[in-house]
Amino acid sequence: MEVSFSREVAMLRKVSGETFEGEGILAITKGLLEAGVAYVGGYQGAPVSHLLDVLVQAKDYLAELGVHVEACSNEASAAAMLGASIHYPLRGAVTWKSIVGTNVAADALSNLASPGVTGGALIVVGEDYGEGASVIQERTLAFALKSTLLLVDPRPDLAHMVRFVGEAFALSEASSMPAILQLRIRACHVRGRFSTRDNVAPALSARHPSEEPAAFDYSRLSHPPVTFRHEKLKVDERLPAARRRIVERRLNEVFPGTRDDLGIVVLGGLYNSLVRALAAFGLADAFGTSTLPVLVLNVVHPLVPDEITGFCAGKRAVLVVEEGHPEFVELEMQAMLRRAGATTAIEGKGALPSAGEYTVEVLARGLAAFLGRHAPDLALDAGNEWLASVDARRRAVTEALEEPLPPRPPNFCIGCPERPVFAAMKLAKERIGPFHVAADIGCHSFATFEPFTQGHSILGYGMSLASRAGVSPAMARRTIAVMGDGGFWHNGVVTGVQSALFNRDDAVLLILKNGYTSATGTQEIISTPDEAVKEAAADKTRSLVHDNQVIEKTLEGLGVGWMRSVDSYRVDRVRAVLEEAFTTDHPGLKVIVAEGECQLERQRRVKPWRAELEREGRRHVRVKYGVDEDVCSGDHSCIRLSGCPTLSVKDSGDPLKVDPVATVLDGCVGCGLCGENAHAATLCPSFYRAEVVRHPNRFERALASVRGAVARVLRGAAA
Repeated sequence: MEVSFSREVAMLRKVSGETFEGEGILAITKGLLEAGVAYVGGYQGAPVSHLLDVLVQAKDYLAELGVHVEACSNEASAAAMLGASIHYPLRGAVTWKSIVGTNVAADALSNLASPGVTGGALIVVGEDYGEGASVIQERTLAFALKSTLLLVDPRPDLAHMVRFVGEAFALSEASSMPAILQLRIRACHVRGRFSTRDNVAPALSARHPSEEPAAFDYSRLSHPPVTFRHEKLKVDERLPAARRRIVERRLNEVFPGTRDDLGIVVLGGLYNSLVRALAAFGLADAFGTSTLPVLVLNVVHPLVPDEITGFCAGKRAVLVVEEGHPEFVELEMQAMLRRAGATTAIEGKGALPSAGEYTVEVLARGLAAFLGRHAPDLALDAGNEWLASVDARRRAVTEALEEPLPPRPPNFCIGCPERPVFAAMKLAKERIGPFHVAADIGCHSFATFEPFTQGHSILGYGMSLASRAGVSPAMARRTIAVMGDGGFWHNGVVTGVQSALFNRDDAVLLILKNGYTSATGTQEIISTPDEAVKEAAADKTRSLVHDNQVIEKTLEGLGVGWMRSVDSYRVDRVRAVLEEAFTTDHPGLKVIVAEGECQLERQRRVKPWRAELEREGRRHVRVKYGVDEDVCSGDHSCIRLSGCPTLSVKDSGDPLKVDPVATVLDGCVGCGLCGENAHAATLCPSFYRAEVVRHPNRFERALASVRGAVARVLRGAAA
């Protein structure tokens, strides 16, 4: 079964005055219900996956409130849901990982921002920028500026973040502008508590539907010629309305300091790190009381000119703390101050780096540079000593290591069904020669690391087949595109398969069918094995993705004329099918569907089942793989071909064997890849497969006794 969020679902029922304790993203989930949201959609992606996961598993409770929840096929379909708020007083929220998710949703968002909204429209994005990011390094602010969307960036404090869910909805309604609620990785995972309020059932909802649709109003369409009027409305009415609301509700905060000649302007999500950096210099305490005045921009777009000029009045210099490049906030502040005739010096980039995450250390170095120029009278010894100690520790570690640590890139899970496919691709290349591999977003992107190093480009989720279209004509050998079933449904079937068939492209598509959108938390998709199938399976260890043929039937319906399905773990068979795809005379698109259920989901089903059999004393079998140390030569080509974390080395114990021998560690899940690789590559015969029988039947116990007796006799004869 999928990961259970039963505890989190129960917390959604908390009423006024109770205490909610947990992570920031889960607090946002509760905040949506307290704000009277009517519908929620989205597409999973760190660091906001749990928001949709929890709400999907809380469907029964949400139905009581009349809240509709939909797991969307991609971010574009999620953004299009917000069209409900154009005509109707419905508060709607969608969520995804930014910036990649925002790029996918761009068309719908632009067409939503043009006519504006009646009900509040909120996009909760996980701002994946910085050292912990897993995507391209861009910021959501650029999109908000381009499309004139509200951008809310609250301080990472649970009570404050929950308040701003409601404030963002109200701000959206007051200005008719869709709002983006931006949450950085640290904000999503910050822990804390807040006092809850009652959830609000929407007045217009699935429980209380409207009898009549809205009256036709052409001005609410994103269609010429009214789009030209929309542009004027953005400037003449919506932005001024948003600014009035920001001031009236005091959405941006000023924390006064004891020194008025200097100041700091910081985006809300960076506030906690700024306070810690100030504290390192003795300029702030743990509760945020600061020597320097701080303006916290909980709403980053639009800025309010009077707030900016008012804060900067009388100050010699102000430091702007804004991650990333270009420095949008800094440049806009410069323009506002110059128009007002102010002479305050604005610093940001220069004191602070132009790109990269603003950690506490980075902010401390920026503060040291800023204050060194503008406040030489301040004693900064404590902070400078701390920075010096950081540098000293870094040098000490470097000297102690003598050489850099080997890289440890991310890797496939133990037993992942995608690992054997890329092992087969390596073997296929040895026979037919190198070929261009268009990679994709997903777990399978780990194949770009050692020991596989396969993949020439990653252009977007489900975009691999489309991305090889320009390469194929320039290659003497066919190209191959790799995508998962999650990517296939997200975008690949439309942008890749349809285009390749229409253009009669001679290419190979490899679909890794593991049954889930695994990289974002194993969420279910249309080709996920049914719950009924999972429950009915007598052998819980069996891969169940073979039973769902939705992908294959879709490809057949589209007109794919060459298609092969193969078990991912049968390395030699996968290699043979790959070779066939590259050498067949079939001129069109050739599709290989490699089937193997996501190992995480398989283990979630298998482990409780085995534990139950063990408790009841019932017979069950566990497969174990190992290496015969006497046979292993220490060549380690098996490890180079597999890369499995449970396939390691150890000392042979034999003085005549210089090299360590291979060994299978206890974490092995019994997928059989090591043995399959050895067979497919004609490696050494040192791998063995054993079946460990728990609670054997009478026949098996008798047979074991006979075998033991024969073995003892043979050992005695040998002696």
